[in-house]
Amino acid sequence: MEHVEQISVFLENKAGRLAEVTRILSEAQINIRALSLADTSDFGILRLIVNNNEKAKRELRANGFTVGKTDVVAVEVSDRPGGLHYILQVLQQADVNVEYMYAFVQQSGTNAVLIFRFDNLEAALRLLKENNVKVIKGEQLYSM
Repeated sequence: MEHVEQISVFLENKAGRLAEVTRILSEAQINIRALSLADTSDFGILRLIVNNNEKAKRELRANGFTVGKTDVVAVEVSDRPGGLHYILQVLQQADVNVEYMYAFVQQSGTNAVLIFRFDNLEAALRLLKENNVKVIKGEQLYSM
């Protein structure tokens, strides 16, 4: 699997809702590998990469949360000036849009890992491979 499964949790925009999600995942022994939180005045969307998607979805739904699934792509980027620009330029030239992106934190290493959501997943994967950009498979990312 060359894409990565991300879960999205819809949160009411009020104190304690994020802590409730992290409590549920903690008690279920689910490790959060990466996350992004976006909000509006009414609700938030918590995007998560976890080490056990099925269990996370089951536990969160059992506790009343609305949970969705999205396929995203994890890309290894040279941790140097211009590393991200190269990838974005390749995508732009082929008219592939980045809907959103966020970073995956690693303990150490010479490369950064970014999570991308594209408007055309298959075209993006093809372009990245053709341009020698390393795509990280889901199984590898979940265990980093």
